[in-house]
Amino acid sequence: MVPMSEHELYPIGDAARRSGLSVSAVRFYADAGIITPTDRNGTGHRLYDIGAIARLELVRTLRELDTDLDEIRRLLEGGTTLHDLLTTHLAIVERQEHTLRARRAVLRTLIEQGGGTAAQADLMHRLVSMTDEEREQTVDDFWNGVGEGLDVPEGFVDRLRAMRPVLPAEPTADQLKAWIELADLLRDPGFRTAVRDYLRLTYSTDIGRTVASPDFQEFVHESGSAIMKEVMALRREGEPPRSPRAQEAVVRFMEAANGLSGTPLTAQVRDRMADGFRRLVDIERMIAEEDAASEGPVYDDTQGRYLALVARINGTGEEQESDPLLYSWLADAMAAPAGG
Repeated sequence: MVPMSEHELYPIGDAARRSGLSVSAVRFYADAGIITPTDRNGTGHRLYDIGAIARLELVRTLRELDTDLDEIRRLLEGGTTLHDLLTTHLAIVERQEHTLRARRAVLRTLIEQGGGTAAQADLMHRLVSMTDEEREQTVDDFWNGVGEGLDVPEGFVDRLRAMRPVLPAEPTADQLKAWIELADLLRDPGFRTAVRDYLRLTYSTDIGRTVASPDFQEFVHESGSAIMKEVMALRREGEPPRSPRAQEAVVRFMEAANGLSGTPLTAQVRDRMADGFRRLVDIERMIAEEDAASEGPVYDDTQGRYLALVARINGTGEEQESDPLLYSWLADAMAAPAGG
């Protein structure tokens, strides 16, 4: 197609072809006063400049989105520039693209679920079409309900609330699917009660209060987390547990962890921490067995499920290293030197 000139006038056939409309549609919008053509020579022939053609293309897009003529007229009578019109057009196309992605996610989810009902499809579409503000409010409403009157250390529920889903501007199908599942759970009173019961049972005990305390949580998620990532990186690189590099990082981690209780890192403390990691495999197996036998809420179905879905939505899910070789490496690194 020949490039358009900003100052040239085009006959109605060209205007129709370039805007994607039929000639009769272009004539209709002219008669309705939506797009006014130019009659430069007084011949009665309708001519359109580049601005009018851009307006026609915008009108076509708006009509495809079921925008009524009065709304279109109000937009076009706002004295907008060509740049503003093109910017508006782009925003509309991007919203349309978002809607199509949302519909695709809904259809894929329904197909995987074996069909579903019209009501389920409508609910899913509304969930993925929510604005950022609506998503934020949904999360806040959930945690407000969970935390109301809950007897756990101050600030613990707010820390969980801060771990919230942030759906990107161009989410993948898996991120949309995870948001559909999470949004459905956040609106489920049964899930809210289960999370609340799990937090109450887990973090109202003496040990649970220690774990949920602000100092411990800050260490796990801030300073201690950074050091542990260094340790994990060294292990993945194949660094021997007793090498100077591994010992420097592991000792820093143990000193920081032990500092929470205000006691020095002695050889005895190091050996106790090492023994703890050696027992970790048995402890994890015991927890899994207890969860399987429990009639009450368990981590994977409550707090853990929320955090796992948030990680999928945010694209931050990391594979957890939890194998005997890892625990053995940490235990060997933490043990006090012979004769120390």
